[in-house]
Amino acid sequence: METLISIFREVRDPRDVNSRHLVSSMLFISLAATLCGAKSAVDIADFGEANAQMLGEIVELPHGAPSHDCFSRLFRLLDPAELATALARFAQALRTALGLGAPRGVVAIDGKSLRRGYERGRAFMPPLMVSVWDAETRLSIAARRAEGGDEVAATLDVLKSLILKGCIVTADALHCHPRMAAAVRASGAHYALGLKGNHGPLHRAALAGFEKAEAAGRLSSYEQLESAHDRRERRRVSVIAAPADAPAFPHLAAFARIEAERTTHGGKRETATRYVALSKRLLPRRVLEVTRAHWSVENHLHWSLDVVFHEDDARTRKNYGPQNLAVIRRMALDILRAHPDTRSISRKMKRALWSREFFFDLFTHMQ
Repeated sequence: METLISIFREVRDPRDVNSRHLVSSMLFISLAATLCGAKSAVDIADFGEANAQMLGEIVELPHGAPSHDCFSRLFRLLDPAELATALARFAQALRTALGLGAPRGVVAIDGKSLRRGYERGRAFMPPLMVSVWDAETRLSIAARRAEGGDEVAATLDVLKSLILKGCIVTADALHCHPRMAAAVRASGAHYALGLKGNHGPLHRAALAGFEKAEAAGRLSSYEQLESAHDRRERRRVSVIAAPADAPAFPHLAAFARIEAERTTHGGKRETATRYVALSKRLLPRRVLEVTRAHWSVENHLHWSLDVVFHEDDARTRKNYGPQNLAVIRRMALDILRAHPDTRSISRKMKRALWSREFFFDLFTHMQ
């Protein structure tokens, strides 16, 4: 707990000098309440009031538990960059406490809209968060608010603060552009970026390269067949070196092609072909492992935030409120996932609410 509180103490207070409650205390209460299922400033305030005596033994509460207006105002005014920095420091402290080194595997980058966090009249532009996710440990590395919905700019900004030596950074086709490739390599990582027609010249070079390799009979592939949930999926992966006449693209080394075929119950058949730009030539089997690992950011981060924390239904809308509460949720999810109890995330949340011993154990496990 001391580590968390010390991290929160570094967050600059955006309120007037006459504010009565410490930012560090309010942020810790917010995190503790979220661990127990709180979804809004009202829930956080109710949790604080119901557990004021216990919380007062952990953080300073000379004026009692803050009201929901206090929490709401803090999250509306707090610069999301401040809390994003706190998340990065927390992620590093958590990895150290768990005996984990720096990320070494697949690091997935993806954006997520806070669908109901828009202000009145701006339903077409909900707030957007960019997440950097360690697919191997299933822990967040960083998160950043995308100002004006600009996911590309937010991603480039967050990469500047990260050292990802030895990792493979994955992202969808939106991020297949020279600035992203250069930023990933500058962080010490290699990239595996989805490639579609939005990067026309590079996409055409990949198509031509595979066509030429097939015509020459020099294309080797790896194939995988899976059957589960009343469907059968076949994936075939091929890799070629980047052609000499490919458009200039930072550190481009190879292209991969993934041909997928899905047969569902009843015999319905669907096919899809995807291309990936690589800064390092990988074996076809490794390409499939990397691209499959990328979906961990959807299945284990975004899905949990929506289904367990109900992030898509959160109606906090004003100013920076939606983005700041989104960061608190990511910190809570990391704490819950890091605990060795084998229960699901939602069951751990309920147990933290019902058992003071388990609630404290969530934090002591991090030490």
